[in-house]
Amino acid sequence: MELRHLRYFVMVAEERHFTRAAARLNMQQPPLSQQIRALEAELGFDLFKRHPKGVDLTAGGQVFLQEAQDILARVKEGSLKASRAAHGIEGQLSVGFTSSAATHPLIPRIIRAYRERFPGVSVLLKEGSAQQLTEETVDGSVDVGILRAPVGRHQSIEFHRLLNEEMLLTLPVGHPLLARHGDGDEAPVIPLTDLANERFILVRRPGAPGMYANLITACQRAGFEPKVAFEVERMLTNVSLVAAGEGVSIVPASMKDVHKESVVYCHIGGSRPRLHAPVTLVCRSFNQLPPLANFIELSRQLSGRSYSKRQR
Repeated sequence: MELRHLRYFVMVAEERHFTRAAARLNMQQPPLSQQIRALEAELGFDLFKRHPKGVDLTAGGQVFLQEAQDILARVKEGSLKASRAAHGIEGQLSVGFTSSAATHPLIPRIIRAYRERFPGVSVLLKEGSAQQLTEETVDGSVDVGILRAPVGRHQSIEFHRLLNEEMLLTLPVGHPLLARHGDGDEAPVIPLTDLANERFILVRRPGAPGMYANLITACQRAGFEPKVAFEVERMLTNVSLVAAGEGVSIVPASMKDVHKESVVYCHIGGSRPRLHAPVTLVCRSFNQLPPLANFIELSRQLSGRSYSKRQR
């Protein structure tokens, strides 16, 4: 028994006439009659009572009609669901993010736009460190991570760079360097060499290896070894410690409104290399399901630039 047999049967049952049913099916009447006879032979009972004006359903035919209609409806519904899943219109997507990456306005914009464009996809959000999200991407518990600089190397993942933004020096209000370099309402430019005696508050190297290493290198090229007073898990914490007067830090420019009544954000002068904070997607490089592929493509569109993809 094939689905086409059920469709033939339902059409004849609806028309109560073989010729009219054949016309709707765009086929000849004799082959249709043969298919119905074959179906009746397989079932072991007649589906129709034939008479000169057409056909009527038998008792068995009436029951079988309801079942056939239900089967065809379920097949249609299943096909629709499968098609939606295949195109990423339905499904589930687990998105992890670091606190510093989430402060960039692009990230909430991407997530909101994705929810609006793909309302049938259930989006699960979780926060974590860059290292944690990378590991969870490798093991499949997170579909995509949004972080700053790439962390770790693994053959099963790839990184997508969405953008770079300037890193700013964060000083507590009233810091002596502000009096020396302040310029009215403009964000002051502080030479990196002026930070030789400052106590730095940094995100731990495993959580932000690229940005951490770039700062150390820039300080060394400026002629000094930075004094690291604290290492914290998240960038929001180091801004709070700067506000408390425990030292200075560098953060992405998109964080410049955090504790702005207690800290001052400054440009950094004379840094080699220039200090930038990327926004990066990390995901598995194989078996990317449609919801993930759609998320990556939408992120690329909204970032306003072509991004690089690096396999690790």
